[in-house]
Amino acid sequence: MKNKLYTSIGLMSGTSMDGVDVSVISSDGYDQFTIILNEYFQYDNRLQQQLINLREIVSTKEDLTNNSEELKDLERNLTFFHADKVDQISLKLKIPIDLIGFHGQTIFHNPKKKVSKQLGDGKLLSQLVKKKVVYEFRQADIQNNGQGAPLTPIFHYLLSKKINEKKNTGLPLGFLNIGGIANLTKVINISGKIQENLIAFDIGPGNCLIDNWVRNNSNKKFDKNGELAILGKIDKLILNQTIENFKIEKYSQSLDIKDFDVSFARGLSLEDGCATVTDFTGYLIARGLEHLNSQNETIKFLVCGGGRKNNFLINCINNNLSNKNKIILEPIEKYSFDGDFIESQAFGYLAIRSLLKLPISFPKTTGCNFPITGGKLVNNF
Repeated sequence: MKNKLYTSIGLMSGTSMDGVDVSVISSDGYDQFTIILNEYFQYDNRLQQQLINLREIVSTKEDLTNNSEELKDLERNLTFFHADKVDQISLKLKIPIDLIGFHGQTIFHNPKKKVSKQLGDGKLLSQLVKKKVVYEFRQADIQNNGQGAPLTPIFHYLLSKKINEKKNTGLPLGFLNIGGIANLTKVINISGKIQENLIAFDIGPGNCLIDNWVRNNSNKKFDKNGELAILGKIDKLILNQTIENFKIEKYSQSLDIKDFDVSFARGLSLEDGCATVTDFTGYLIARGLEHLNSQNETIKFLVCGGGRKNNFLINCINNNLSNKNKIILEPIEKYSFDGDFIESQAFGYLAIRSLLKLPISFPKTTGCNFPITGGKLVNNF
C-alpha cells in the first residue's frame, strides 16, 4: 500500500539575496517524488539592497536585538513578496496545495550561539495564502547541538535513489552544492539506516566571496559564467599567502558568509581580483572534496547551485585537485535535474517530512545528537 502523497511548495532564497526559487513537488516524504513546477522570481532592486544592507550591519546576536524594528519591517515586506509568488503559482497550477516549506532569507547564522535567523514570518504567510506553512527549519537541530546546516542531504539521499534507478551510477554518490556557501553530501548506500549512509558538511565559500568582490568593485552583482575572472590573472603571491594564513582544519562547523572576506585581494584590478578570489574559492572546495574522499575511492559529485555555471570556478576546482581521476565533477543536469532548484525542491520535501515528524537532520550531516525532525508547522487561517 502506497503512502499518501502531498503537494508541497518549496520556497528558497539563498545568500546571494537576488530572489526566490519556487518549486512545487509531490511526495510522500519517503521515496515517492515528482517535480510539478520550478520558477524563479527576482527581488526588485530596492528589496535586494535593503536585505544586503541589513545583513552587513548584523554581525552578532546583539545586532539582531539592536536592529529588531528594521528586521521586523523587512521581514514583513519579504513575507508579502513570498505570499504574492505563492498566489501566482497557485492560480497558475489550479491544483490543491497541501503545505508550503518556507526557508526565509538568512541574515545571521551562528550555531555556537545557538542562533540562526531567517527572515520570514510563517504565521503571516499562512494567513495571507490560506495554507499550512512549515518554517524555522534549523532551530530544532541547533537546540540539539547541531549546526543547523546543511539540511538538504536527506533530499540528496532521495535523489541518489532516483538517479541510480534511471542511470545506474553506482554508489557512493556525491553532491556538491555551490551556493553562497559550498557544501558536500556523500550517499554511501541506499539500503540500511539513513544515518549510517549519509555524510555531509560545509566546506567553505561558494559564491559569496566572488559576489562580494564583484559588488564592491563594479556595478555588477556577480561574475556571470566567470567572464570577469577569465579576463584576469591570478596573483599567485597573494593567493599563496592567503592559503597559508587561512586553513579549514575541521569540517564539523557550519559556515556563514561572514566567516570570510575579500580583503586579501585589496588593490588588485576588478578582473585580477576576481580571478584570484575565484581560485582561492576553488582551492578550498577542492580540499573539502578530498577530505570527504579520504578513502580515495572513485566518486562522482553532481554539482548544483548557482556556482556550477561559473566555468572559471569549476576549472579552478579541478585544477586544485591532487587526484583528478578519483573525483569526478558532473553537472546535475546530466541526470535530468535542474541545478538551480535542488534546494527549493528540498524544502518542499523537508516540509512534508516535518509534517510527518520524520527526521530531516542526522548526526553525520549537522552534528545533532540524534536524528531529528525540524520545521515549525503553522495553520493560521
